[in-house]
Amino acid sequence: MLKIEHLTKKYGEKVAVDDLSLEIRPGEVYGFIGHNGAGKTTTLKCCVGLLDFEAGDIYVDGINIRDDLMACKKKIAYIPDNPILFEYLSGIKYLNFVADIYKIDKKEREDKIRFYADQFDITSDLAQPLSAYSHGMKQKIAIIAALIHSPKLIILDEPFVGLDPIAAFKFKELMREVCNNGGAVFFSTHVLDVAEKLCDKIAIIKNGRLIRTGTMEEVKGDASLEETFLELESDANV
Repeated sequence: MLKIEHLTKKYGEKVAVDDLSLEIRPGEVYGFIGHNGAGKTTTLKCCVGLLDFEAGDIYVDGINIRDDLMACKKKIAYIPDNPILFEYLSGIKYLNFVADIYKIDKKEREDKIRFYADQFDITSDLAQPLSAYSHGMKQKIAIIAALIHSPKLIILDEPFVGLDPIAAFKFKELMREVCNNGGAVFFSTHVLDVAEKLCDKIAIIKNGRLIRTGTMEEVKGDASLEETFLELESDANV
């Protein structure tokens, strides 16, 4: 579903992502962890076409983003760590705006908005302007907007920040449902216990380089993910 081959991204002389290769297959929830500044957000932004990169290739459902970025974007939903919304719109107008972009018909969008708004307990707030929403409510709207076109690949940067426990639980269920229907999820997080419970596979990045990847059992062995991560972070040789 997502294939990253030898990705290299620089900011001037600084190498932010260094020869990184990963493959996220259909049906997988794939976690991406690392310290602040390790290269996680840069990698995700390259995958969704927000950043150009110096070397390597990225494929979404077999399509190289350099060849047909728009075709890739139709298959992707991306939620950044701090979603930027059009705050002069109400929640419902914003969701209809996104549905218009993806050419979702009236009946389908109404059904999806009603379903997801009920899931996240935000139906009664949809008429309010987004400027009046809390951070958590904006996060819920961003999630609904991301799911409205039934993406095959969901890419998320710290997706649980700002969500209350019930909303986080619902969202984890929806992520798994996307994968059960043949899609895939690739997300960065600092919440290691969530990653350990949710992810099928994990990748650990340090100073722009991939230092360990595989199934959860392959990566952490008999230790916890937190213990493994801290050990790798403290190892000067990796």
